[in-house]
Amino acid sequence: PHADLKNTDPIWTTAYITRNNGYMIYDTLFAMDETFNVHLQMAGAHSVSDDGLVHTITLRDGLKWHDGSPVTSADCIASINRWGKRDGMGQQLLAVVDTMFTVDNKTFEITLTEPWGLLTTALGKMSSNVPFMMPAEKAYTDPFLQVPMPLIGSGPYKFV
Repeated sequence: PHADLKNTDPIWTTAYITRNNGYMIYDTLFAMDETFNVHLQMAGAHSVSDDGLVHTITLRDGLKWHDGSPVTSADCIASINRWGKRDGMGQQLLAVVDTMFTVDNKTFEITLTEPWGLLTTALGKMSSNVPFMMPAEKAYTDPFLQVPMPLIGSGPYKFV
């Protein structure tokens, strides 16, 4: 088999079968189309300061986790931090992050130490490791350990 079916965490492993399953369970802030243009996905708005240092991301209205709780900006920050410790592009992003903080439940800011034009590309990348968003209590899991079951995402399918 391509991967052990017990490997269900797409941040913990780079196995394509787990990544593909992750696309069914989770979602991302940004996504790429067939020509690799980045578009909003879970993010409803994204703005960048004139100096290129402050990225403000606001979530779309009505986003919910499979357990019915709302997706929050704190969930997204925790997810970015976990993913960034496992993924090469995520490590590049975290290397230029000065701060990430919640403005409110739907909005967060990422302040960089220098302009980095790949932020939305990184947060919308398609291949392993995909920067999937998950509830903060799952995203606080050590990135070198699998998230505990049950898997909770906001994608089209629930893992039961």
